[in-house]
Amino acid sequence: MARPTRFPHHRYLGDKRTLVVYDLDLYGEQPDVTAAVDDILAAETFLSFGPDTIPEARNRGYRPDRSIRASAEES
Repeated sequence: MARPTRFPHHRYLGDKRTLVVYDLDLYGEQPDVTAAVDDILAAETFLSFGPDTIPEARNRGYRPDRSIRASAEES
């Protein structure tokens, strides 16, 4: 599984511009997620969460990207 080198131990990465959180487990597997994360890293507008969970991201005002919702529905 490919993952951005700056976040080897994090699963979720938030975009401060749009308040959307992305699942880094989908990085490299889904082109939309890969492009969005690459854009966030280039713009340096990212935030990781502690604890590294969706509920914590929501607590900070972030909403899950549709790729997270789609992968949750498939499970």
